[in-house]
Amino acid sequence: MELFESLKQKIHGKELKIVFPEATDERILGAAVRLQSEKILNPILLGNKDEVMKAAKDHGFDLGTIEIVDPQTYDKYDEMVTAFVERRKGKATQEQAQEQLRDVNYFGTMLVYMDLADGLVSGAIHSTGETVRPALQIIKTRPGVSRTSGAFIMLRGREQEKYLFADCAINPNPDEKVLAEIAVESARTAKMFDIDPKVAMLSFSSKGSAKAPEVEKVQRATKLAQEMAPEFEIDGEFQFDSAFVPAVAQQKAPGSNVAGAATVFVFPELQSGNIGYKMAQRLGGFEAVGPILQGLNKPVSDLSRGCVEEDVYKTAIITANQSILG
Repeated sequence: MELFESLKQKIHGKELKIVFPEATDERILGAAVRLQSEKILNPILLGNKDEVMKAAKDHGFDLGTIEIVDPQTYDKYDEMVTAFVERRKGKATQEQAQEQLRDVNYFGTMLVYMDLADGLVSGAIHSTGETVRPALQIIKTRPGVSRTSGAFIMLRGREQEKYLFADCAINPNPDEKVLAEIAVESARTAKMFDIDPKVAMLSFSSKGSAKAPEVEKVQRATKLAQEMAPEFEIDGEFQFDSAFVPAVAQQKAPGSNVAGAATVFVFPELQSGNIGYKMAQRLGGFEAVGPILQGLNKPVSDLSRGCVEEDVYKTAIITANQSILG
C-alpha cells in the first residue's frame, strides 16, 4: 500500500482537527475542502469569517461545514490569554499576551496546546521562523530533546523507494549532542511512517578514512545516539555511497548493519542537508514531503512558501498522523 493511502486509513474516522492559520490562501482552501470532503480530518480555518468566505468564493470553493474561527471574536480568548501567560512563565504580561495572540500562528498554536486542535499547518505565506517560533515557545520540545529539527520523507517510483533525510530545515550547525538527538528523532519519525529505520550518520569520511574536526563531530554524535537509543540501528560516520551502495559498504564499512542498507540519512549540518534533499528531488526525481518538525510535544508543520495544494493536503495528513503516533 502506498504511504499516503496507509496514513489516511490510520486517521480516517478519528475526527482529528488540524488548524490552518492562512485561511484566505487558495492552496490552503483547496486542501481544506478536499480533506473535509474525503472525511480524512476536520480543518479549522483561522480568520475573519466574511474574508475567508469571500476568498473561498473568489477561488471557487464551497467551504460547507468547515469551521472558521476568528481570533478577534473568539469566545475563549480570555482563557487563552491566561493559559499563554502561565505557559510563558513571566516572559509575557497579560497585555503582551493579548497582543501576541492576535497573530494567527500564535493563536493557532495555542489551540493545539489547549487540546482544542490536534495539530497546525502553516508556512504557505509565513516564514519558517513565524511558524516555528510560537511552537517552540508554547508547545516546546519533548523531555530529552533540546532542539526541534526538520525531516523530509523522500519518495520515488510509486513509493517503492522511501527514505528519510534530516536535518534539512532548521539547525544550521548542530553540535554533537543535537546531531545525536536528530538521529534518534529521525529514527522515531521513520518508524512512524512505516520506514524501517537504519540510520546513517553522514560525513565526507567512512569509518575514519579522513581526519578533521567535522569528522570527529559526527563520530562523537554517532556514539551518543547509539547510547541514547540502543533500540535503533544507528551507525557512522559514512560517506553517502558507503551508506547506500552495498558493494561500496563491503569495502569501506564491512560488518556494519547500516552501511549499504541505510533508510535514514542524517546530514552533519543544514547546508549539506538542504542541498542533498534538493538534489535528490530535482536530479533524482524524488518527491520531497516535508519538512516534518521533529521533537515537539505536539505536531506543528511548516510548509514551503512555494508549496502547492497537494503539498498542503499531504502535510496535513502527516501532521494528523503525528498527533496519534507521536
